[in-house]
Amino acid sequence: MFTKTLSFRLSLMVIAALATLLMLALIIMFVFSRKLVKEESLQDAGQTLEATVQAIDNILLNVEQSSGNIYWKMMGHINQPDKIKEYTHKLVETNPYITDCRVIWDSDSEAINVNTACWTEPSKDNTNIISFLLPIFIEQQKTGVITVDMSLTQLSNVVLETKLSPNSFCALLGKSGSFIVYPDSSILNMNVLELVNDNPSVAEAAEDMLTGETGYKHFKFEGEDFYVFYKPFERTAMSGRAMADLGWSVGIIYPEDDIFGDYNRLLYYVLIIAVVGLLLLLFLCRSFIHRQFLPLRQLAVSAQHIAEGRYDEPIPNSRQQDEVGRLHNHFHQMQQSLATRMSEMQQLTDTLQKRGEVLQATYEQAQGADRMKTNFLYNMSNQMTTPVNNINHHVKTVCARYNDLTEENVNQLIHEIRQEGEKITALLNRLITDSENIINKG
Repeated sequence: MFTKTLSFRLSLMVIAALATLLMLALIIMFVFSRKLVKEESLQDAGQTLEATVQAIDNILLNVEQSSGNIYWKMMGHINQPDKIKEYTHKLVETNPYITDCRVIWDSDSEAINVNTACWTEPSKDNTNIISFLLPIFIEQQKTGVITVDMSLTQLSNVVLETKLSPNSFCALLGKSGSFIVYPDSSILNMNVLELVNDNPSVAEAAEDMLTGETGYKHFKFEGEDFYVFYKPFERTAMSGRAMADLGWSVGIIYPEDDIFGDYNRLLYYVLIIAVVGLLLLLFLCRSFIHRQFLPLRQLAVSAQHIAEGRYDEPIPNSRQQDEVGRLHNHFHQMQQSLATRMSEMQQLTDTLQKRGEVLQATYEQAQGADRMKTNFLYNMSNQMTTPVNNINHHVKTVCARYNDLTEENVNQLIHEIRQEGEKITALLNRLITDSENIINKG
C-alpha cells in the first residue's frame, strides 16, 4: 500500500534520476582518479627506482674509486709484499663498504682471468659478497688482480630502505637471474625463473628484467595483487671508469592495496555516503511531496464522499498558493455550490412530493366522488325503475281493458299512476338537489 502512493512513486522517480546522474558522475570521477593514482604510482616508482639505482651506483663508484686510489699507490711498491698488504688493510679500514681486499697473482692457483675492471655476482659459496676485480698490469702485461669484496649487507640496507609504501620492497636481480638483494635471504643466489615458473605473470616480468626492459607488470601471489616496477641498472658514465654492462636490473614490488587502498576505501566511503544521502533524500523528498499532496488526498476523500451522496460534508481550505492549493480551493467552492444546488433540489423534490401527495389525495377523492355518483345514479335508477314499471303496467292495463274496466277501476289506476309519477318527480328533484350540492362543494 505504501509503494502505491503517488508521493512515494514521484520521490522514487526523482531519486532514481539523481542516483543515475550521481553514479555516472562517480564512475567518471573514479575512473579518472584511478588512472591518475596509477600514473602517479608509476611516476613515483620510476623516481624511486632511479634514486635506488643512483644510490647503489654511488656505493659501487665509491668502492671503485677507493680501489683505484689504492691501485696507484700499490704500483709504486709492487715488489714489496708487506707494503701491498698494508695498503689492502688500509683500504678495508677506510671504506665501510669493503669487507676484504687481497691481491691474487697470476702465478697463484686461484688466479682470476680478467683483463678489465669488473664486478662479480655472489657465488654459491658466499651469497653475501660481491667483488670488484681490478687487473694489475706491469709493463703492459697482466700479472695479477686486486679483489675487493663488498658485503651485500651494506647494499641491502640501501636497497631495502627503498619503499614506496610500508609493504613494498625492492629487489636487485643479477644478469644470470639470481637475486643479489632480496628481503628473504633464503632465496639469494637462486634463479628467479625457477622460483616463479608456476606464475606466468611474474615469470614474464622476470624475463623483461633479465632482457633489460623498463616497465611494470601486474601479478597475483598467494591470492594477493601486486605490481612490479622495474628498470635496468644503468651506471653513471665517468672519465676513467670501466663501463662494462653489469646486466643487473632493479625492481620494486608494490602491493596493489598500497597503491589503491586509500582510493578503494574512499570509493567505499563515497558509496556509503551516496547511498545514505539518497535514502535521506528519498525520505525528505517523500515527506515534502506527501505534505504538498495533502490537499489532493483530501480532495480524493471528499470526492469519494460526494460519490456516496454526502454533498454537504465540509472541506477545509488550503493555505497553499500553488496549483494544488488552487485546485483544492476551487473544488471546495464547487462542493459548496453543489451542496447548495442539491439542497435546492431537495427542497424542490420535497415540494413536488407534497404536491403529488395532494394531487393523489384529490385524485382519490375524485375517484371516490365518481364512485359515489355512479352508485347514486344506480340507486336512483333502481328506485325509479319500480314506479316507471308500475306506470307502464297500469297504462297497458287501461289500454287493453278500457271497455271492461269500471269507472272506479279506471280512477284507481289513474290514482296509482299519479302516485308513481309523484315518486319519479321526487326522485328527480332529489337528484338535481344532490348534484347542485356536489357542484357547490367542489
